[in-house]
Amino acid sequence: MIEIESQNNKQGNDVTTSWNSLLVIGLLTVAALYAGAVARKLQLPALLGYMGLGVIMGPHVFSLLSADLVSSLNFIIDIGLGLVAFTIGAELKFQLFKKLGWSLAVIIFSETFLAFLVVTLFVGMFTQDWPLAILLGAIAAASAPAGTVAVIQEYQAKGPLTRTIYAVVGLDDALSVVIYGFALVMAKYLLLHENGLAHTLSLSEQIMQPVIEIGGAALIGWIGGKVYFELARRARKQGDLLILTIGLIILVCGICQWLHLSLILANMGVGIYLVNAGKEGLLRRVRELINGIMPLTFVLFFALAGAHLDLGALATAGGLSLLYFFSRVAGKAGGAWVGCVVGGAEPTIRRNLGLAILSQAGLAVGLSLIVYTELSQMHSVPRAVEVGQLVLTTITATTILFEIIGPLFVRRSLARAGELG
Repeated sequence: MIEIESQNNKQGNDVTTSWNSLLVIGLLTVAALYAGAVARKLQLPALLGYMGLGVIMGPHVFSLLSADLVSSLNFIIDIGLGLVAFTIGAELKFQLFKKLGWSLAVIIFSETFLAFLVVTLFVGMFTQDWPLAILLGAIAAASAPAGTVAVIQEYQAKGPLTRTIYAVVGLDDALSVVIYGFALVMAKYLLLHENGLAHTLSLSEQIMQPVIEIGGAALIGWIGGKVYFELARRARKQGDLLILTIGLIILVCGICQWLHLSLILANMGVGIYLVNAGKEGLLRRVRELINGIMPLTFVLFFALAGAHLDLGALATAGGLSLLYFFSRVAGKAGGAWVGCVVGGAEPTIRRNLGLAILSQAGLAVGLSLIVYTELSQMHSVPRAVEVGQLVLTTITATTILFEIIGPLFVRRSLARAGELG
């Protein structure tokens, strides 16, 4: 009797928890819609309204969204990143590379590596903590495609600058993941060297890890794209195509999590395969479907991203956050300008690209979490945990700033280029 009563109480608690979760998620979704409308009335991108509401409802303010609930909904953020990556990939025609060619390659390499170098040098010189500087520099190279794409789609922007932004924020993430992989190896080596333990790390084996990750994600993207294309072109009903598209993106995200690969690179590969397969009719149908579900995706993605942000982290990180923030702005904007000049990009792109690629969110926070996890496991190096915590706190704090100014500068750059719809 006691066991039955205990089970009934447990079931009741589970139902209550499920009900509360559904209630809060529904409230979040509906309220975010109107928070975005308020942001638009203030001449701000809607995603700032979504994020602001997430911060208010999150565990660090009113706790309507508990930390456990936010953590349990992280899969929505992963799916959102997968959709955004797929959308970016579906804009990257090989014809674009033939047209921009040398110019695009120079821009991407310049803004990515200069952001890495400037942040690494400034943080290293001011803190004399080179493992910390290298890790922050590597994460600084990454942009936030989700926020940038959200603004482009909200204002229906079209034109040379818009196409270049799509290419840059998509491909510089791929390059930044490569830089990050090697930077993490170097930071670990320096930390071990400080403690006289560098001989315990096989540098050649560690260097192969990021190479395998990039190659694996590219392979998954190519296979996923080929499978998706063959199945999608046989789908006659739009409903079937919608289910296939979302299902395959979720499947690719799951495979990447299982194999510890980049879901951004893999889903971007699926989109790239699709757009270059030569079926304009199919591509048009897929874009119509994606455009239909993206508003809901952005609402949930940015509201939950806002719930992760702790405003108190700004005070905790202090001067290091400001140093990282300004050096990253200088590296990204300056690198884009140098790349445009050297690559011979047209004046409109040269004047406006730098400030349009400053957003930083999901990928950077994800990389900082990986840093914290990896360094926390270095039990033989006590300072490793301190460095990992500093990286996580600094990125979390500055994400708030970059997600505020980033979308604003994207809109401003597109307006100056005359590409707002």
